[in-house]
Amino acid sequence: MTTVSIRLPDALLKETEKRARELRIPRAEYIRRAIESLNASAAAQHRRRRLIEVSRRVRKESLRVNAEFEAIEDAPDA
Repeated sequence: MTTVSIRLPDALLKETEKRARELRIPRAEYIRRAIESLNASAAAQHRRRRLIEVSRRVRKESLRVNAEFEAIEDAPDA
């Protein structure tokens, strides 16, 4: 495991220590969990953005294919 040194505003450190005590976990564990939580949230947000991007790219093609299917369904000789 790697050691990381960070500077925190006093108020944030006090709040962190208070919450860690409430959960009965060490401050370092609390900070690790906070980072893990933010990492998971950021990854989920990235996945959502990628899905939206891909959806936009295929939307036009999907509409074209749907129009072709409708034309075939409505054609009496199809």
